[in-house]
Amino acid sequence: MEKNVRTRFAPSPTGFLHIGGVRTALFNYLYAKQNGGQFILRLEDTDRERYIEEGVEQIVDSLQWLGLQPDEGFWISEGEHQNIEFVQSKRHESGVYGKYIDTLLASGLAYRDWTSNEQLDQLREQAKQEKRAFLFRKNMATTESDESQPHVVRLDVSACAETIKEWKDFVEWDEPVRGNLHQKLADIDDFILQKSDGFPTYNFANVIDDHEMQITHVLRGDEFIASTAKHILLYKALGFEAPQFVHLPVINGTDGKKLSKRTGDTNTLDYRDNGYLPDALLCFLAQLGWNDGTEQEIFTLKELAEKFSLERINNSPATFDEKRLEWVNGQFIRQLSTHDLYEKVGNYWPDSAKDSDEKYKLKILELAQDRLKTLKDLQQFGYFFTDPQPNMGLIEKNKQLSKISPERRAELIKQTKNALESSDFTSEAIQETLNQLLKDTGEKPGILFSLIRIHTTWAPFSPQLNETLALLGRDTTVSRLSKTS
Repeated sequence: MEKNVRTRFAPSPTGFLHIGGVRTALFNYLYAKQNGGQFILRLEDTDRERYIEEGVEQIVDSLQWLGLQPDEGFWISEGEHQNIEFVQSKRHESGVYGKYIDTLLASGLAYRDWTSNEQLDQLREQAKQEKRAFLFRKNMATTESDESQPHVVRLDVSACAETIKEWKDFVEWDEPVRGNLHQKLADIDDFILQKSDGFPTYNFANVIDDHEMQITHVLRGDEFIASTAKHILLYKALGFEAPQFVHLPVINGTDGKKLSKRTGDTNTLDYRDNGYLPDALLCFLAQLGWNDGTEQEIFTLKELAEKFSLERINNSPATFDEKRLEWVNGQFIRQLSTHDLYEKVGNYWPDSAKDSDEKYKLKILELAQDRLKTLKDLQQFGYFFTDPQPNMGLIEKNKQLSKISPERRAELIKQTKNALESSDFTSEAIQETLNQLLKDTGEKPGILFSLIRIHTTWAPFSPQLNETLALLGRDTTVSRLSKTS
C-alpha cells in the first residue's frame, strides 16, 4: 500500500527566511498538494547560541504572505499529528530525543565522549601534520565514569557498519533527480548526536523528527547532500525506513556565484515591501530548477501544484535574475482588474496622494498599470498629485535633447503651451494637437514628445503622453509648461 505523501519545511530561526529557503518550502508544498498529501512546518531551533526570536515571527509572516499555509505546523493546532510538538526545543524538553539516545547507547551503536575542545584541536593538528583527513573514532574518545560531567554522545559508525549487513563499504541511496549517490563508510566520522548542553544536534533531531512525523519525502537544498549518508546511517541504526531524498539545485546570482544578499537572497519580506506580488514571486521561484517541459512562463499556484513533478527538477544550478522577476511581476500586475490592483497597492502610493479621492486614483491606475513592474513603482507617479521639482539632469541624459540649445527647447515648449491651451483636452484632441505640432515644428516625436513629457512630469518615464496630459488636465499642464517657456 502506497504511503500518504508527507513533506516538510524545517527552517532554523538563526536568521531571517531568505529566497533560497522559500524555494525549498515551495517545492515541498507543491509536491504535497499534487499528491493529496500534507505539508508540515517544523521549527528546528536547537542551535540556541544563534537563535533569533524575531526569526520565528518572520518565517510565519513570510509563509502566510506567500500563501504557503502548512497543513500541520508549530503554530497550527489542528491535524492528525496535533499532539506532536513541532518545535525541536519543546520536543527536547519533553524527552523525545533522550529516549532514542538511550536506545543507541544500550545497543552499543553510540557512546559517550568526554573529549575536550583542546584535546580535539590536538587530534586535528596531529592529523594535519600526518597529512590525513581527521576522522573521530571511538578509540580516540576520553572516558569518564561520572555521566554528570559535560560530554557528548557520538554514533559509533564502525559498530553500525558491522550491524547493518546489507552494506559493505558504502552508504548508498537513489534520488529521482540525481540518480544513485553514495559515500564511503570509511569517510564518515563518529559524528555527535547529543551536544554537551544536552541538546540534540541537527543531524540527530532531523532524523528523529522526520520519522515521528512520518515524513515520506525530504526536498532540500543540495548543500545537505554531504549530510545525507549520516542521516541514512542513523535511520538504519534505529531500524527506521528512510524517506525519499530529493536535493534541489543551488541558486546562483547573475554573476555565476552562489546567491547572496547582494544578488537577491534577502529577507523574504523585503520583496513584499518592495511591491512584489506573492503569486509572482512563487511563479518565478518555481522555475528556478524546475520546468514543466512547455513554453508556459506564467503559472498560478494552483497550476504549479497540478504540473509539478520531481522528474522535471534540474540538477544544474539555477540563476536568480531580478530583471526576469520584475518581468514576471509585471505580468501578474497586468492580469489584475483595476479594482483588484487598487486593493493591493495599499501604502505604495506616494505621500502626495493621501488626500486624493479613489476615483482619481483609479484613473491613474488604469493609465499606469501597463508600466508597473512592482507596486512600489507607483511612487514614481507623484507628478499626478503635486507639481514636481525640475530635474535638468533628465534633459542632459537624453542624447537627443541634450544636443538642442536651451533657446530652441524654450521655443518648442512655448509653441506646445499655446497649442494645448486651445485644445479640447480629451486624449484624442490632445493627440491631434501633438501630431500637428510635429508638422509645425518639424521635430521628430522622440525629441518633441520627450521634451513635453519631461517638462510636465519631470519623471524618467510616463504612460502615453496624450493620456497623461489629459489626466493632469489643461490648467495643470499649461501651468507647468508656463514655468519653463
